Amino acid sequence: MKLHVIVEKDEAGYYVAEVPALPGCLSQGKTYEEALANIKEAIEGWLEVMESKQPFDPSRLIEVAV
Repeated sequence: MKLHVIVEKDEAGYYVAEVPALPGCLSQGKTYEEALANIKEAIEGWLEVMESKQPFDPSRLIEVAV
C-alpha cells in the first residue's frame, strides 16, 4: 500500500508526519528518519483500529488502482 505522507519541521525542531488520506493519523520524531518510522507504525495502528470497528467480508473485497 502506498500513501502520501507530509513531513514538516515544527517550531520546536521536531519532525511532524501526517497522512492526509487517514484522518487523525499523525506522528512525530526528533529526526526525519524517526518521524518516518513512527508514521509507519501509526499507519499500521490506524488501519488495525479501523478494521476492528468495521469487519469486512474478504469475498467482497476488490482492489482499485488509480
